[in-house]
Amino acid sequence: MQNEPFFGLNAYHVTLALVGVIVIAARWLPRLVSKREPAAAPLMIMFGAGASLLLPELPALPDPRSTPLPWELVSELTVIVALFGAGMRIDNLRPWKRWNPTFRMLAIAMPITILAVALLGVGVAGLTVAGAILLGAVLAPTDPVLAADVQVGPPHEGAEHPVRFTLTTEAGLNDGLAFPFVYLGLIVAAEGMNPGAWGAEWVLRDVVYRIVVGVGMGWLGGKTLGYVLFAIPKGAILAETGSGVVALAGVLLCYGSTELAEGYGFIAVAVLGLTLRRVEEEHHFHRALHDFSESIEHALTALLLIALGSVLPVVFADLTWTHVAVALVLLLIIRPLSGWIALSGTSLRKRDRAVVSVYGVRGIGSIYYLCYAGSHMEFVNEPQLWALIGLVILLSTILHGFTVGWAMDTLKED
Repeated sequence: MQNEPFFGLNAYHVTLALVGVIVIAARWLPRLVSKREPAAAPLMIMFGAGASLLLPELPALPDPRSTPLPWELVSELTVIVALFGAGMRIDNLRPWKRWNPTFRMLAIAMPITILAVALLGVGVAGLTVAGAILLGAVLAPTDPVLAADVQVGPPHEGAEHPVRFTLTTEAGLNDGLAFPFVYLGLIVAAEGMNPGAWGAEWVLRDVVYRIVVGVGMGWLGGKTLGYVLFAIPKGAILAETGSGVVALAGVLLCYGSTELAEGYGFIAVAVLGLTLRRVEEEHHFHRALHDFSESIEHALTALLLIALGSVLPVVFADLTWTHVAVALVLLLIIRPLSGWIALSGTSLRKRDRAVVSVYGVRGIGSIYYLCYAGSHMEFVNEPQLWALIGLVILLSTILHGFTVGWAMDTLKED
């Protein structure tokens, strides 16, 4: 056996050490200039990109354009945990009128955003109709992972500001509600723009059936999981152990069974969180479960953001100034304007409407949707889609991440 150098540098171990350095630096460096929660997401992306450029000999990650499956699986798990956590954060569902801004953001702002982005994709970016529809669906939802800074706090914290409540519930539900439009993009790519041939089936199957099944499975899963955790056996309930593993297993069970039933698993796990939170509402296990799932979410998010940064130099090879223009129009005009229109007539103050309208962060959910579509069909514009979406995520984390502290300060009661 040939002797290896005692201090031989293994590229894999160097990568692990580098990931640790990036996560610590992204969390620590902002503390040198501010006492607020650090805007770590954009730093992780940028540090990941810098590492790949400065150390090209490090192991290369799979290109998401040609090998989407690993990216799809990790981003899917991250979004699942984040959606469940978003549902768990809501202490009070009532009065029901507090849901009015949420429903308006889902029913008005999101379709407007999808349509506007799709039109930009066709008219400005030169995408096919199918690619433009997919682009709109991928970029419309507020990301439940990176939007944590504008959401309500953990269970039992109370004082849920209307803005935080709206952004939390919107982020929890709109990921699943964007899925019909992802399927619409796949259908148009496969069968062309002929709604008369597939329109009715799309509405009945991908809109009505899948949403209803997602809501129903989430409610049933929440009730069942609550029964297992808090009721049986009496005197030795699982919730008293404080272990979040069983509950997380219930989340995976709910998601997987909903997908097997051809429903939207993203909707199911968000509803699961909302429903489970209503069972034994004051029990301390809800806070322990939230903290457990949040820790998993943060770990997966950090790895994904660093990984995304490391592939951005490759993905940006197809980036054009047109893509930059589309990204800026989405973040600075389309999302704020669609939100402002949707929230007109609500009880929110103008300042609150502005914050809800502006802070629709794009992130991990967009990665999952594009990977999902790419693994089911090869799109003509896929390299351009990845370049544009990578840019939107980067700009969104920078613009929103570095201003969210100031925006939240404006919401404090006078």
